[in-house]
Amino acid sequence: MKPGSKGSESWAVSFFKDATKASPAKQLTIGGISGWCVGFVFTKAGKIAATAIGGSLLLFQIAQHQGYVKVNWSRLNKDLQQAQNELARRTDGKLPRLLEEAQKFVKDNVFLATGFAGGFLLGVASS
Repeated sequence: MKPGSKGSESWAVSFFKDATKASPAKQLTIGGISGWCVGFVFTKAGKIAATAIGGSLLLFQIAQHQGYVKVNWSRLNKDLQQAQNELARRTDGKLPRLLEEAQKFVKDNVFLATGFAGGFLLGVASS
């Protein structure tokens, strides 16, 4: 199958293509429900990740202070700089294109995007 053919699309892409042809009320409903789900899961996962990362950093700091861990700061800074340069190289020019695509999607699907945004905020607030 060709990359642009109907069979190669994910179920989400084909579902939202069908949803964009639906009535405004149905688009708001679909956007709101999917936004709520994403907001709810995003908040729950974010809290878990923040707790895990914060706890790990705290334990690491205690271990370093007690002498169990020695950090080679110059090597760490060098490796972080290399990773930052590699990330910048790989993502160069992709962000503006991604933002343009998102802006076009929102303009073309105002009801779906509005429902999603509202649902996302409700999902964040309800978790």
